[in-house]
Amino acid sequence: MDEIDYILRNFKTIATVGFSRDPKKPSHYVPKFLLERGYKVIPVNPTAEEILGLKSYKSIKEVPERIELVQIFRPSSEVKGIFGEIRERVKEKGDVKAVWLQEGIRDDEVAEEARKLGLLFVQDRCMYKEYLKRYR
Repeated sequence: MDEIDYILRNFKTIATVGFSRDPKKPSHYVPKFLLERGYKVIPVNPTAEEILGLKSYKSIKEVPERIELVQIFRPSSEVKGIFGEIRERVKEKGDVKAVWLQEGIRDDEVAEEARKLGLLFVQDRCMYKEYLKRYR
């Protein structure tokens, strides 16, 4: 089983940073697709109170429930800052096990740092497309 298979099979609670309210955007329909497949998706969007009837949090730090995977739909330039919150959370709660940067989003320095922390890390890949490749 490769890293992507392992993540898709084993981590069912996903905090989605940048979950959009706009149904036309991948940052809306990808997490919605995952919800429809039985994953628990937690919206993280500072401009939304709720998305798809789910409470939205302003940051990773504010999410009270356990997170296994952080999915990021923000520009590559914002990844370092988001990862700073993930790193703090890992040290405090130890719950995050993986980070997934959606298609078009990369940060090799953060990837290296995440792996040093023991996190699985995927970048520049679409969870929707990877799911369909494997479980269609």
